[in-house]
Amino acid sequence: MPRILTLLVLAAVLALAPAAFAAGPKIDARAYLVEDGRTGEVLLAQNPARRVPVASLTKLMTVLLTLEHARPTDLVTISAEAAAVGESSVPLRAGEQLTVRDLLEAALIQSANDAAWALAEHVGGGSEQRFVSMMNRRARQLGLADSHFVRPDGLDTAGHVSSARDVTTLARILMQKPLVRQIVRMRDATIAGGRRVHTWNDLLGSFPGLVGVKTGHTAGAGWSEVAAARRPGVTVYATVLGSPGRSTRNADLVELLRWGLSRFRVAPVVSATHVYAEAETSYGEGKLALVAPRSLRRAVLVERPLIERVVAPMGVELPVHKGDKLGEVRVYERGRLLARSPLVASRSIGRPGALDRTGWYIGRTAHNMWRWVS
Repeated sequence: MPRILTLLVLAAVLALAPAAFAAGPKIDARAYLVEDGRTGEVLLAQNPARRVPVASLTKLMTVLLTLEHARPTDLVTISAEAAAVGESSVPLRAGEQLTVRDLLEAALIQSANDAAWALAEHVGGGSEQRFVSMMNRRARQLGLADSHFVRPDGLDTAGHVSSARDVTTLARILMQKPLVRQIVRMRDATIAGGRRVHTWNDLLGSFPGLVGVKTGHTAGAGWSEVAAARRPGVTVYATVLGSPGRSTRNADLVELLRWGLSRFRVAPVVSATHVYAEAETSYGEGKLALVAPRSLRRAVLVERPLIERVVAPMGVELPVHKGDKLGEVRVYERGRLLARSPLVASRSIGRPGALDRTGWYIGRTAHNMWRWVS
């Protein structure tokens, strides 16, 4: 059956929010970045590839490797070296055993350095240096070109660097794992030995829709964080590296998240009331409107045009029943499929009886003959 292909721009999306392209907020940090969590598109950034110390954001890679090479139920025996790691700690005691799950909670919620070190030794077969080599190899595999790791905990060490671009990518990858999503939303937890761990993430519980991810602070790195906030249909990531203070970092992240979320609106991209195509019918029954069975709404970037592709028949054979699938509409945002819907018959049309068909053919023949003689 012949088909027709139609391409057009959905102009309705263009008028959603005239302030969408307002200048981003002023941020006091070495680097920052705002990213669309659906696609990884950078919406706003300053020095996104600058290689800087990232403190405990390093633990994102430590956790990723742990989940790729160990089970949450595995038991980890704490070494004297892990127990002796300073600054933020659980603390752990040499010789005791904890599950990987407990150590993950300690590392992600309280940013415990001793927990990160214990996980590194467990995955690295007893060698922290072997684990560091695994970190750098995995970074290359993931395309994290700005990252070089020296420690699994992120304490200040020469040559231990990453970037806003890399840590945001790493956070998005890690947030695909249900266990991580569950842990990073927790403000506190109780692990083995009745130890209570508390989050350093001040935005949890205060910024609507915040779902994580990780904070970091050392004297050399300053105050840093990669945060993720969710609204219907979209997640926005905001990363701040090297802020001069904890309150400044928090305030700047709030501004970046608000700015990023303001770029999106939930809008109708397929409408059940719109006629997307009309198909000719046989025996003079007129045109048949093709419609979507239901409306679809998606989160879209404001002031960005969408491309609508309609595939539908030029003509249909009778009978046809209301709701029969006869075509399809697809909506794209910069080449990415945003929504798709079948196109169905808007009404039923029966096949005429033999006498009616004969009468139609006679009338059609007479009409054509008249055209020939005239």
